[in-house]
Amino acid sequence: MALMVEEARGLAHLDEVVKAGKSVVLHFRAPWCEASKQMDVVFEQLCADTAPRARFLRVEAEEHPEISEKYSVSVVPYFVFIKNQEVIDKLEGANPAELATKVEALAGEAAPPKENGASKTEIKSEEPPPSVSGELKSKLDKLVSSKPVMLFMKGSPEEPRCGFSRNVVSLLKEESVDFGSFDILQDEEVRQGLKLYSNWPTYPQLYYKGELLGGCDVIMEMHKSGELGEALADAKLKSQENGSKAHANGSDKGPEETLEERLKKLIHSHDVMLFMKGSPSEPKCGFSKKVAGALEEVGVPFGSFDILSDEEVRQGIKSFSNWPTFPQLYVKGELIGGCDIVMEMHKSGELKEAMGATEEKEDINSRLKKLIHSSPTMLFMKGTPEEPMCGFSKKVASALKEEGIEFGSFDILSDEEVRQGLKAFSNWPTYPQLYHKGELIGGCDIIMEMKENKELKEALAS
Repeated sequence: MALMVEEARGLAHLDEVVKAGKSVVLHFRAPWCEASKQMDVVFEQLCADTAPRARFLRVEAEEHPEISEKYSVSVVPYFVFIKNQEVIDKLEGANPAELATKVEALAGEAAPPKENGASKTEIKSEEPPPSVSGELKSKLDKLVSSKPVMLFMKGSPEEPRCGFSRNVVSLLKEESVDFGSFDILQDEEVRQGLKLYSNWPTYPQLYYKGELLGGCDVIMEMHKSGELGEALADAKLKSQENGSKAHANGSDKGPEETLEERLKKLIHSHDVMLFMKGSPSEPKCGFSKKVAGALEEVGVPFGSFDILSDEEVRQGIKSFSNWPTFPQLYVKGELIGGCDIVMEMHKSGELKEAMGATEEKEDINSRLKKLIHSSPTMLFMKGTPEEPMCGFSKKVASALKEEGIEFGSFDILSDEEVRQGLKAFSNWPTYPQLYHKGELIGGCDIIMEMKENKELKEALAS
């Protein structure tokens, strides 16, 4: 009788399976993902064909976030191959042929020799390993040497498309390394060719001065041992140069805040604050969707933060709150809990009761509209016109006074809710912000340019 695909019941159960010493294949899936459903069929067939040489387990990625975190799963479908309690390979996406090849390599009776990576068949055939040549080789030579440090990854540093690429990007940023990148998902020729060129089968791949350093595991190991910083020492960003550039660009950013300070500001940016995957309008996981839906049903205004957009916040808030999964709901700076707790409170009616104090509070958008219209010309600034707390606010206040324009002002340093809320409301990320009759005129650069062109007084006179 053919063995069936097993369901992972939790991290403890999976750890027991892995410790048993048999080869294991994990399929991370989600019920809403069509590709997962298609690969389920392939996975079951491979299980029937391969058992009992390996155990096949299906993992509901969102129902078992602790397992997903352990294996750095950020997309579905996703496959992990384990032999002798070690992860030896991974596969991202719906690729039946590649999945079958990797399963056969894992469960095959004759495992390939570890030292040179060649199978017995390959040794007997004595065929040279495949390589790249001609135009493609020239293209790859140029790409790997286009920057001293060059990362070939899935996605971009701003929007990584896999957990391993994200991890390497984070480490390079942590080491303050200046690096270039190439999104291999945008060019299939480069994606396949570079594997042969480097004799390295997976991504990301990090190169230094045209030489391959390694993939995610190698880079993380180098980082832990301190070797990464040493190896890339001459490619590190110089803080003095960065400071000069920031000054030249007119940035009014002060000393960099610590992660803890940043998390506290985020948590307190709204009375009710949800840290989730995606946004309330476009949730990226079922648990986040449930909690956002519950809050909307209760009718409570709430802020949200997409933890997928910021790896530092994603990892940092888990330690800060001592809560390992997402979503996380905070009320007035205090953690309420995750999906299970919030849904239980919603079911029992406790959620609405807990939010009672916040329901009566004026909606932030209504408050912002009132503030913006509280004076025909309204300046949101750091400090006051008499005592500005930043050079840009001081410039704009002085320009308005010089033009003889009467204006109201609001010190955004005195109210964090207004400070954060107005950025989203106006879709303008910095201060000061000048409004006339409820419409945003702009920030410091725009105001100063209008004054220089004699347009400011005219625009605010109407």
